[in-house]
Amino acid sequence: MTKVMKMMAIVCMAAAGVAYAADVIKPPAAKKVPKSVTMFGDTRTDNYGWIREKSNPDVIAYLNAENDYANGMMKKTEPLQKKLYDEMLSHIKQTDVNVPYRKGDYFYYSRTEEGKQYPIYARKKGSLDAAEEVTLDLNKLAEGQKFMALGAYVPSDDGKLLAYTTDNNGYRQYSLHVKNLSTGESLADTAERVGSLLWAADNKTLFYSTENDAKRQNRLFRHVLGSTDPDPVVYEEKDELYDLFAYRTRSGEWIFIGSESKTTTEFQAIKASEPNAAPKVIVARKEGLKYFPDHRGDKFYIRVNDTGSNYRLVTAPADDPQQKNWTELVAYRKPVYLTDIDLFANHLVITEREGGLTQFEVMDLRDGKSHRIAFPEPAYAANVSTNEVFDTNVFRYAYQSLVTPSSVYDYDLDARKQSLLKRTEVPNYDPANYKSERIFATASDGVKIPIALVYRKSVDAHSGKNPAWLNAYGSYGISSDARFSASRLALLDRGVVYAVANIRGGGEMGKEWHEAGRMMTKKNTFTDFVAAAEHLIEEKYTSKDELVISGGSAGGLLMGAVTNMRPDLFKAVIAYVPFVDVMNTMLDPTLPLTTQEYIEWGNPNEKDAYFYMKSYDPYSNVAKKAYPNMLVRTSLNDSQVGYWEGVKWVAKLREHNTSTHPILLRVNMGAGHGGASGRYDALKDTAFDYAYAMTQWGLAK
Repeated sequence: MTKVMKMMAIVCMAAAGVAYAADVIKPPAAKKVPKSVTMFGDTRTDNYGWIREKSNPDVIAYLNAENDYANGMMKKTEPLQKKLYDEMLSHIKQTDVNVPYRKGDYFYYSRTEEGKQYPIYARKKGSLDAAEEVTLDLNKLAEGQKFMALGAYVPSDDGKLLAYTTDNNGYRQYSLHVKNLSTGESLADTAERVGSLLWAADNKTLFYSTENDAKRQNRLFRHVLGSTDPDPVVYEEKDELYDLFAYRTRSGEWIFIGSESKTTTEFQAIKASEPNAAPKVIVARKEGLKYFPDHRGDKFYIRVNDTGSNYRLVTAPADDPQQKNWTELVAYRKPVYLTDIDLFANHLVITEREGGLTQFEVMDLRDGKSHRIAFPEPAYAANVSTNEVFDTNVFRYAYQSLVTPSSVYDYDLDARKQSLLKRTEVPNYDPANYKSERIFATASDGVKIPIALVYRKSVDAHSGKNPAWLNAYGSYGISSDARFSASRLALLDRGVVYAVANIRGGGEMGKEWHEAGRMMTKKNTFTDFVAAAEHLIEEKYTSKDELVISGGSAGGLLMGAVTNMRPDLFKAVIAYVPFVDVMNTMLDPTLPLTTQEYIEWGNPNEKDAYFYMKSYDPYSNVAKKAYPNMLVRTSLNDSQVGYWEGVKWVAKLREHNTSTHPILLRVNMGAGHGGASGRYDALKDTAFDYAYAMTQWGLAK
């Protein structure tokens, strides 16, 4: 009997009901195939590199054995999982419709139907009272598929055609489709590995970008509907540090082609009415210069970091937008991070971050007067919603918080009045029963780290005995805002304190916040998280025996790093699609995305970067320690973080763990980086995770 067969036999006995105790169900033991590499006089030995061989039947058997072990260990929680699933489902209005938005002659929207996994996309012509026309039913597209995700969804200007992209395995490799909305016919015009997608003004020319084998978008093509000739390449980005993308301005007049690395951008422009024209560079790339253009009238509006990392806003003549012709519209303000702009015929809306929170600053471009839209809660998330109309005085945005469900507002830019169009209905929920706070931990170097909290008002928040869940991300300048979750009510209603930490490496406090947690300052991300956890304990929101932590992707790297640093500080760790095999991944340029990541993490082919990165790499730093309870989730078709990273990590953790705490691994065999695509399937995964956490807290009964 092979090792794999033995593993399967043990786990199958458990799954069949022979026994469920941790001392009887043994985890699969991954075989060791040592492979050593020496760099800069340092030798690293990887015993589990063979797990990367996706086509190897032994690998698939091992992954299945891990799933059987995890399911066997959680077998006795299945009634709780079902209860949690039903409870979470009771907080969701299963048949619902999103707020329609206008584009051209139509109002577009999506809706859900009870029992169906995916949304249905539809529209009405001229009025919301008109007859519904279904443009795309994702449930039908998902028939016979394990996974289905919609990428781009772009109607033509005249509303007669729909260009869209789909991914049917979770690898984020999208296929292009074009549908005649008048006849329902799917056209023969297709392409693979599509990213950006847009129409020219003639309603027959499409621009689309494609990715190479490294999953880098690197080519932009032009396609005329019906043409069977090879599509001409409009532009190819050859620098491996840059991604290519394209978009059409809200004014409809320009197409911008962007090349972006982590530190630099360059844009080219084509008039949407002249799709065959050669693109013209707006400002030539210069290392460290990032700029992003938009258009109104005879000017380009350019958000740029030339005077400071938090950006300023300038205008330039569209016919000659070089730097010498720039006029400053909004000056650089160090505390205020300009993250985006939205242009309308008479108004400008700037999305900003100040003090860790999103703000919308509205400027009337006719008189230059500006004001901010006010928000009522201490911690929240606000974002620009769908605004397809250029000549309007109405700006649509979305708002939510840890207590307030997702809400869509229309804001009258002239009258300065907002109208609530819809707040997501959450059955069996009363926001008056919950409290949100924003507190600050002090990092090891004195920096204040924001933490958003939510809990039931009936909870004694400072008893020192509350179960708590702390989540964070902390990379790429991405912000983790205080967002509502109907599913999370299942935790809060059992007395859990839920927290989100805004640690360095993210973008919550501005671009400098990101800079202070990347490259050779990356360890700030991890020490900030430890400080946040310690602060929750010191303030008696929880104790280390009641603290569960979680993070995904780069947040999974965070989980691995802090678990190595302070395994004593956490009751349990939940890591989603974790980036934990830093050295092996970053030293393999054949893997998707690797070389572009050098500017976020460092290039380990350089000695200083090598040793700094190795010093926090979770996989390299697993050692003989008493690790906490752990649940690790990976996905077989993950395009962003290879499934093997979390799998290898678990194998090495088990090999070195000196505690009796089980380490569970679940591999989604039919999904990618975001997990299950169907809403009911995703809810079942959440129920599993919550049941796992409740087991750690002693709340599983």
